[in-house]
Amino acid sequence: MRTTYRSKKRARFNSNKFQQQLIRVILVFGSIILLIIFFFGDHGLYQLYQLRSEKAKIQSTISSLRDKKQLLEEEKTKLSNDPKYIEQLAREKFRMAKKGEKVFKVIEKDSK
Repeated sequence: MRTTYRSKKRARFNSNKFQQQLIRVILVFGSIILLIIFFFGDHGLYQLYQLRSEKAKIQSTISSLRDKKQLLEEEKTKLSNDPKYIEQLAREKFRMAKKGEKVFKVIEKDSK
C-alpha cells in the first residue's frame, strides 16, 4: 500500500512539475509574440519611427515649396509692376536690344 501511495505521489509531483513547465513555456512564447507585435505590428514602434521620419521629410518638402512659392510670387509682382525688370529679362533671356544696340554672343571654348 505504501508503494502505491508513493507512486501516486510521485506521479502527481511529476504531473505538477510538467504543468508548471508547460505554463512557463506558454508564457515565454506568449511574451515573445506580444513583444514582436508591439515592436513590428501595424501600430508598433518601428512603424511609428518610419511615420515620424516620413513626416519630417514631408514637412521639409513643404517648407522648400513654400519658399519657392514666395520667390515665384515676388517674380510675378516684378513682372507685373517693374518695367526695368522686364527689360532686363528680355535682354538676358532673349538677347533683345534697343534700336541702335548690337548684341554679341560669346562662345566659350571647351577646355579638354
